[in-house]
Amino acid sequence: MNERGIKREGVWSKVGIPSSLKWGYLGMIIFMIGDGLEQGWLSPYLVEQGMSVTQSANLFAAYGLAVGIAAWISGVTAQIWGVRKTMWFGFMMFILASIPFVMFGVAQLNYPVMLITYVLRGFGYPLFAYSFVVWITYRAENKILARSVGWFWFVFTCGLNVIGPFYSSMMIPVIGHINILYTGILFAAIGAVLALVINKDEIILRNKNTNSMSSELLHGFLYMFKNPRIGIGAIVKIIGTLGQYGFAIFLPSYMVTYGYSTEEWLKIWSSIFAVNILSNILFGFIGDKLGWRKTIILFGSVGCALSTIALYIAPMIIGHHFFAMLFIACLFGFFLAGFVPITALIPSMAPPEDKGAAMSVHNLGSGLSVFVAPFIVSLLIEPFGVGIVIYTFAALYLLSGVLTTFLKTHEEMLESQQKIDQSISISK
Repeated sequence: MNERGIKREGVWSKVGIPSSLKWGYLGMIIFMIGDGLEQGWLSPYLVEQGMSVTQSANLFAAYGLAVGIAAWISGVTAQIWGVRKTMWFGFMMFILASIPFVMFGVAQLNYPVMLITYVLRGFGYPLFAYSFVVWITYRAENKILARSVGWFWFVFTCGLNVIGPFYSSMMIPVIGHINILYTGILFAAIGAVLALVINKDEIILRNKNTNSMSSELLHGFLYMFKNPRIGIGAIVKIIGTLGQYGFAIFLPSYMVTYGYSTEEWLKIWSSIFAVNILSNILFGFIGDKLGWRKTIILFGSVGCALSTIALYIAPMIIGHHFFAMLFIACLFGFFLAGFVPITALIPSMAPPEDKGAAMSVHNLGSGLSVFVAPFIVSLLIEPFGVGIVIYTFAALYLLSGVLTTFLKTHEEMLESQQKIDQSISISK
């Protein structure tokens, strides 16, 4: 046991997973399967049923805004209510919103009902998922923190973007689109039981119940202005997952024009994130060894910019060539993992007493990407076309690399200040 109350662990610690949270990681992957079943096909399905691409993008943008708000407050609610209570609340909201979303929204193609219930659903899952990130940052030792969050993004992405879409591609022809969504509710329930009932770990967070919810939320929001580096980190976090939440809205329709079927697209989409989840672990190790900033800039920013453009240009050159397109798409999944160290970097830029506020800003950035990506699509896709959307995403990826150069840990800032103080002292 060390000074942070973290047990010295064996094999689990070596691979980067706190052993006390292993059931939580398993529960998270199953919960995210339930949450992500529709991610790869819902937009083209709704368009096929008569909705416009802009309506679909607006639906996902509204959902993303709810996700962003819930992700932001998840760090604060975890501090005040406790992680377990916050995760239970998020799970219940997800379930209670999912039932009318499927039954009265999608099944009846009722857009207002879909909009309201999808927004409520969007409030639920971040309270469950991103509260677990807070749990990890307090339980894991600093020396394995990047790996621990790398494993979180592994299970998060595996459920949301790999197993969920792959399961849908196999089962839609068998049980249909609506029944697929009902099975997602069952997956979410199983995941919650594993993460919150089978998982017995308990933590006591600093500052819990010491301030009102409103004051803590205000502190978490204002902290990015008090410490601008944290705000810049949140922008990098938003940019890092633009493709993850934006491509599914318009790339399926774009691929259709070159002969790719919905089933082929779902296999490409799930393969992107099959590569990504393995790369998340790899870049957790790379980030701890090479340096968090270098990893983000070289692999995340530059790599994603180039592979995003390749996704757009490749079909024009190769046409309908499934395996060639699969390889090019998987390159994007590989480089996307280069942003993994940002989850370790953002809380490390704050002093220990402000880690909760920093994680609140991090979670806000994680959630807002779910809003920003569809918003960019809805704003640009109809007046300007797919190409402008792609080049906008690529430019933003390059911008994230520039912004990352300004991100320094709290210890690095202290060392820099000490050197400045010493220089001033010597000059005197």
